[in-house]
Amino acid sequence: MNVPSDQSPEQPFRRSRLAERLLPGGSEPDPRFTLANERTFLAWIRTAMALLAGGIAIEAFTADLFIEPVRQGIAILLLGLGMLLSAGAAVRWLRVERSMRNKAPLPLPLIIPLLAGAGALAAAVVLVVILLD
Repeated sequence: MNVPSDQSPEQPFRRSRLAERLLPGGSEPDPRFTLANERTFLAWIRTAMALLAGGIAIEAFTADLFIEPVRQGIAILLLGLGMLLSAGAAVRWLRVERSMRNKAPLPLPLIIPLLAGAGALAAAVVLVVILLD
């Protein structure tokens, strides 16, 4: 058994101060659930990165397709959504981890309606611009 040099085998393992502060109380969940929570977080981050890339691409490469206010509006919407999704993913990961440690129900994912609504809005704007062209 690997035991840190500053702890004897009889003492329970202590988490770092940061972990204690962010995840107070409760008990360690099954590592599979913690790793699944981490994979979900990484999926949200990949989605956020795709939105950021899309916003940059819209602004950089579609000057001949959209009038400037529409192009900037779509780009700002995608960039803002990417930023919100990044922050929301971190908050979601923390809330789920706390719930698992305290054996509480998992929180509702509030970033899902945000992502769906903003994605629908961006698609609607593009559709209207295409239909009016």
